[in-house]
Amino acid sequence: MPKVVISEFMDEAAIAADLAGFDTLYDPGLADRPDALAAVLGDADALIVRNRTQVRGPLLAAAARLRVVGRLGVGLDNIDVPVCEARGIAVYPATGANDGAVAEYVVATAMLLLRGAYGASAAVASGAWPRNALMGREIAGKRLGLVGFGSIARETARRAAALGMALAAHDPFVADADPAWTPAYGPVQRRDLTTLIAESDVLSLHVPLTAETRGLIDAAALARMPAGAVLINAARGGVADAAAVAAALRSGHLGGAALDVFDREPLDAAAGAALAGVPNLILTPHIAGVTQESNVRVSAVIAAAVRRHLTQG
Repeated sequence: MPKVVISEFMDEAAIAADLAGFDTLYDPGLADRPDALAAVLGDADALIVRNRTQVRGPLLAAAARLRVVGRLGVGLDNIDVPVCEARGIAVYPATGANDGAVAEYVVATAMLLLRGAYGASAAVASGAWPRNALMGREIAGKRLGLVGFGSIARETARRAAALGMALAAHDPFVADADPAWTPAYGPVQRRDLTTLIAESDVLSLHVPLTAETRGLIDAAALARMPAGAVLINAARGGVADAAAVAAALRSGHLGGAALDVFDREPLDAAAGAALAGVPNLILTPHIAGVTQESNVRVSAVIAAAVRRHLTQG
């Protein structure tokens, strides 16, 4: 009977439905106990993870029988894909299953930061009535710049277009003739990165973390953004320099920012202290792609992929 180890949280209904008949170990705490995880992987055929489990080095060495890795999400930077390929270990991401969740996060957060009215409960309850101070901005007519134009960015663009935003993107891997640039809801202008940064009222990041994208949005890039612009990073922490973002917010150059991802996760108190009290900054714990609905979808996609591989591969 094939053995499946699940080291991070997953929809239990998907486990029951699609992994029935396997020897399944479901322990979401294993991501924080790498030695224990390595010990149970010795005779495992499959491993299912999210983004915290580092599927590389000693962990892969301990998994002598491993045949397949399922990723409850789309980014693969926590998985040593070349080593997996060399060993014949299949890697399955949940492509498309959480696109809508991330897109909603980006658009909702942009609206929240532009409007700027939703932190006033205490003032209103006290009778302060700060109407003039809370005169924010509408999202309609603003330009959304998308750094990367893959499936999540395209879902974000579709929702933003419905709200009346102008759309532009930079992605050197999407050809000029690709129909993605001319969707039914209206054209998405193709821009070089420098122009995109300089023109965007809301800049949203949708790229993987690579040697080329690490530090892509640094202090110099932030300085080129329009005064009062909003930055949203729900991609990978290393793409944007969090300290530079904090400095741009404190100076008043940026109008708002949201960071859902960080260079090291979980964000520890020492690193978090540099971001505490920064005005118009929203911090969330890598949750943009995780909703009740998307958890069901990604879990079902990966459980089915793992089952298919173990029974037919």
